[in-house]
Amino acid sequence: MKHYALVTGASSGIGLCYARTLARDYHYNILLVSNQEQQLHDAAIAIHDEFAVETLSLCINLAEADAANRIYTYCQEQHLSVEVLINDAGMLIFEPLATVSADKLHTMLMLHMVALTHLCRLFGRDMAAAGRGYILNMSSMTAWMAMPGIQCYNATKSYVLNFSRAYWYEMRRSGVHVLAVTPGSTDTGLLPFGDSFARLLRIAGITMSPERLVHRALRVLFGTWRKRCMPGGWNYIIVPIINHLPDWVVFAAMKRLPVFKG
Repeated sequence: MKHYALVTGASSGIGLCYARTLARDYHYNILLVSNQEQQLHDAAIAIHDEFAVETLSLCINLAEADAANRIYTYCQEQHLSVEVLINDAGMLIFEPLATVSADKLHTMLMLHMVALTHLCRLFGRDMAAAGRGYILNMSSMTAWMAMPGIQCYNATKSYVLNFSRAYWYEMRRSGVHVLAVTPGSTDTGLLPFGDSFARLLRIAGITMSPERLVHRALRVLFGTWRKRCMPGGWNYIIVPIINHLPDWVVFAAMKRLPVFKG
């Protein structure tokens, strides 16, 4: 069987950066998974042409209940040995819970918790049997925070963090490294800042580029046995500050957010 790295959310952003870095720096064949068919296909071809590794793309909606089983079955049928699993697929909802649509909320819960858990169970079992493997789950520094407007994002990322830490203990003796990555602000082009200000935030270390984030996360995944990686020194300062803000500060901030006006 051929050894592959499986990356979810691989058609763009951080997921695509993981796929490219694993191919370029670690010479893995790549299975790219996403629900963006054309972007996924184009990314697979580009990685193959640029880094001379085998690439496969699988367009699937990870919010569907049987998605993890279908991905696993595909790998079995293609005789792929998944040695690295990167669970990056996700989404952010910034909206009061009372007004968010049920479909959007269901999608996020499925992506962040259900699909991730089942992929870890299925592929982790095979890794343990082989005595080797790497699982990286993307959490967030907001896993430690209770922030209005992203209440379910916070909660699901907290699940990813605590699930991964517990799973680390289960898999350690089998030679499988499980890592939770808890990044802060990442410049994926979606931040509401101008180029100059975004560049200033990167220089100050407040916002991290996807390339820098992925480089640090993979270095920890392959070079250590740590349970968690939180790239960026500022995050170790920001998290406890936000956690100890008095309620009146949070309420004052909410008044300035468009989603809580009206």
